[in-house]
Amino acid sequence: MTRDSDHCTFCNLIHGAAEVSVCHEDTDSIAFMDIQPVNNGHVLVVPRDHYETLAEIPNDLAVHLFRVSMRLASAITHVTGTRDLNIVVSSGTEAGQDEPHFHMHLIPRRAGDGFDIPLPFDGSSMPDRTVLDAYAARIISALRDPVRGAPEEPFAEERELHLEEGAEGELQRGSATGGQGVV
Repeated sequence: MTRDSDHCTFCNLIHGAAEVSVCHEDTDSIAFMDIQPVNNGHVLVVPRDHYETLAEIPNDLAVHLFRVSMRLASAITHVTGTRDLNIVVSSGTEAGQDEPHFHMHLIPRRAGDGFDIPLPFDGSSMPDRTVLDAYAARIISALRDPVRGAPEEPFAEERELHLEEGAEGELQRGSATGGQGVV
């Protein structure tokens, strides 16, 4: 948890320093209406404790925030009469995070609303498959490397599919019951 919460707008809101329109509260999170909404019903889901980025949030809290978001998404689409929505997380300044307190945007969408998150990004080109495979292998290695303190896998026992290295060194997808195929 980052200690720069003295000058945090969201921490101030959580502690009652300004008006906020709350639509969900529990011991770990709060959700309130965005004051500059893309569309009516735009909600921010925020941890009560101050964490600046996704990387700082404990795994159990991240799961809780997503569960709260899923529950709210259903209510938001019902209330706004929309079918679709974006769940947006901008983690860090280079990713466009505008407040130094982690938060998730739940944005109900309407045709022609003018908001866009252009993916796939027009400014990118499709890399060679070897580049994609190399990054995938590096990520797998980082997840497995106990020396580097890579992220733990708190829900590995719930995962049905996993990757294993095959006899020829290629990555293979196997199910918990043993079926395999080259990835």
